[in-house]
Amino acid sequence: MTSATEALLKDDFADAVVRGLSQPRKVIPARYLYDRQGSELFEAITTLPEYYPTRTETALLDAHAHEIGRIAGTGKVVVEFGSGSSTKTPVFVEAVRASAYVPIDISADFLHDAAAGLARLLPGLDILPVAADFTKPIALPRATRGSPMIGFFPGSTIGNLTHAAAIDLLRAFRATLGEAPWLAIGIDLRKNPRLIEAAYDDSAGVTAAFNLNLLARINRELGGNIPLDAFEHRALWNDDLGRIEMHLAATRDVRFHAASETFSLREGETIHTENSHKYTIEEARLLARAAGWRPIRYWTDARGLFSLHLWRGGAHEMEP
Repeated sequence: MTSATEALLKDDFADAVVRGLSQPRKVIPARYLYDRQGSELFEAITTLPEYYPTRTETALLDAHAHEIGRIAGTGKVVVEFGSGSSTKTPVFVEAVRASAYVPIDISADFLHDAAAGLARLLPGLDILPVAADFTKPIALPRATRGSPMIGFFPGSTIGNLTHAAAIDLLRAFRATLGEAPWLAIGIDLRKNPRLIEAAYDDSAGVTAAFNLNLLARINRELGGNIPLDAFEHRALWNDDLGRIEMHLAATRDVRFHAASETFSLREGETIHTENSHKYTIEEARLLARAAGWRPIRYWTDARGLFSLHLWRGGAHEMEP
């Protein structure tokens, strides 16, 4: 990543922090949880016994990735949005016989390390990493232009966004992927809230460390002096909005500096750091249509915990 790109991403982070902490209800967008350390902590979360989404989605991909390749066709460029460690990628790119793989992630160091590891695992695959904010349309590498595309968006990251923002993101994916693209997307399903709360507040405290790392990142990158011991992690189910919310709650009155500004929180006040919306199948299909995608097929596990969807952009036959 160029120094200019690094500076731009840092400016975006600073702007988001200042804007979010200046509001009466303080909020920092979830994408800023994922610096290198945050990405590593999230990968640790995915292996925890309480965290069902990763293992459930992985099983769905193992069972149905070849069917996705059969329906969508093979030989396409796979563009993965928010690729992280790319742990689910090998089974997918092999099943759809990808002509190239473009991982996109906001954490540049983590992205390039993951791409290097995948290159060793799949030496015949052309891998073209892009460090960028995938919530906006992205110019893909020149070598992929004009090629048929299939987007890959596992992990139910779509749930981090409000419904309106999710529609905007899915429209941005269409703009990035070009004419008549396909999209394979993982979406977490509504279920017993106790299962969801446990997944976002694990007994080992890894999710708490992941959430608190956001404050440590502000200290590292934006000249902050936030006392980390003045905050604690909270995960709360909001039934009215169908989502689990992550917050950083002040355990005492606190005042600190960050990004050349001064902020204060009263005891009990929170910084809202992440949402994870859970959908029914029909809600997921409505979301697709609202963003201009056509639902083609979906698959779920036997317990109905998680779903894998295949959509297409453009006017094509919808799933019955």
